[in-house]
Amino acid sequence: MRIHFFPSRVCLLTLCGERGIPWAIASLALVAAALGAAPQPNAASPPENYHQIQIVDSQTSRSVPLVELETVDRVRYVTDSAGRIAFQEPGLMNQTVFFSVRSHGYELSSDGFGIVGARVETKPGGQTILKIKRVNIAERLYRTTGAGIYRDSVLLGESVPVTEPLLNAQVVGQDSVQSVQYRGRIYWFWGDTARLSYPLGNFRTSGATSPLPASRGLDASSGINLRYFTNSDGFSKGMCPFDPRDGVVWIDGLLTVADDAGRERLITHFTRLKGLGSMLEHGLAIYNDDKEEFERYAALKKEESWQCPQGPVFKHCEKETDYYYFCTPFPNVRVRANLKSIVNPRAYEAWTCLAEGSSTDPKTARLLRDPNIRLIYRWTTNAPPSGPVEEQAFIKNGLMKIEEAHFVPIDTISGKPIRMHGGSVRWNPWRQRWILIAVQQGGTSFLGEVWYSESKQPTGPWLKASKIVTHDRYTLYNPIHHAFLDQDGGRVIYFEGTYTKEFSGNPEATPRYDYNQIMYRLDLEDPRLVDARQK
Repeated sequence: MRIHFFPSRVCLLTLCGERGIPWAIASLALVAAALGAAPQPNAASPPENYHQIQIVDSQTSRSVPLVELETVDRVRYVTDSAGRIAFQEPGLMNQTVFFSVRSHGYELSSDGFGIVGARVETKPGGQTILKIKRVNIAERLYRTTGAGIYRDSVLLGESVPVTEPLLNAQVVGQDSVQSVQYRGRIYWFWGDTARLSYPLGNFRTSGATSPLPASRGLDASSGINLRYFTNSDGFSKGMCPFDPRDGVVWIDGLLTVADDAGRERLITHFTRLKGLGSMLEHGLAIYNDDKEEFERYAALKKEESWQCPQGPVFKHCEKETDYYYFCTPFPNVRVRANLKSIVNPRAYEAWTCLAEGSSTDPKTARLLRDPNIRLIYRWTTNAPPSGPVEEQAFIKNGLMKIEEAHFVPIDTISGKPIRMHGGSVRWNPWRQRWILIAVQQGGTSFLGEVWYSESKQPTGPWLKASKIVTHDRYTLYNPIHHAFLDQDGGRVIYFEGTYTKEFSGNPEATPRYDYNQIMYRLDLEDPRLVDARQK
């Protein structure tokens, strides 16, 4: 199996050319239902026949999703988005049952034998509440996609916040969320989408909308009510059907801009790939509100790899000029915020320390320095952008000192440099700083460690970082901060990422959760973030 790092996402590649697609998607969409899942209770059973087990954060008393409980004979249960398990096991009711307890970034005290778990008296109609200590700085809140988000709560007859708690648009798995505010609503888009009825799902981008919290939408702490764009069969439709040829179509770099008539339009970059591996073409697409799908708008040359929208986007005014900045995960590419510039590859500027006409190959690239042997970063159209990959290669090859780097923050605890892979940058009014939420490449879990950093300028330097989410041999890639969900003037922020076993080395997938999006909340006043703050 090969791994490809695309600018806006991490993706699973083919096992053997195009024949590998069914196997790749099957591994993502179906293995969760096959490995270690607890037996299904009878959905018709009344709530009073279940024993409710609920896991809560000992610090906040909020329910904790994605906590695994396992019996001595290896039957596994996972809490739903309300932290609940509906337990009804023939032969195990009215018994003392021991459950081992584990959860990424949370812990329970062990007994004298080093065993971590709890005894539960399983009585029909009974309830047990277990408190678990949060190690993560960020709080895990709920799952936003997939089936059975509030399965156990529904079985228990408990109220749930979302209108589709069990199955929405037949979606059971979705990759890499992107979001944008457009015409008074939130538009959500995902990559490859697994469906309930067959391992092969939607490979032409999925989409949904939801109201903003201020416009009758749910409070972000409760959930997201997604209304999917669907086909006649009820499954999530392809949002990029404009090309009948083979290949998957992904989008990134979502932004809104006024057209020549002054009408707000939704623009995106698209990439069509063969076999989930090689790029066939890329270009720009524009959203058709009547058809509720994207249409091809402008073609790009393959070599114009960075002169286009990409990754998460933000708008920023510099010297009385509005720009769109593109994060991969750092904002090192920008373009003027008008339609004429966005469709013109020659209008894109790179934030770089490379000499004009230089190569990105760190062994042959010429760094631009002043007479004092200091690197010169600037915006230019004549050299490619510099980022964390390039800077760490420069450092390794003796072309740059670690203290000269803009995109290699230092872990506030270990003092070691952190190589960021995917993430987003947003302006935060509470901190009056630019803040980065990004996943580390090569951490304790290869793509499972999420970090927080600050900078006075969107271009950096990003000096220090604090780990806010950790995983035990599991992945949470492409985290994105949804600034439109921020609360208390930006003190509380929300971000989510793709939870999957891929690239982690873990042979077991978490039932229902695997290959889906999980939302987190972060309080920027948490004292554990102090060392990551830029004074």
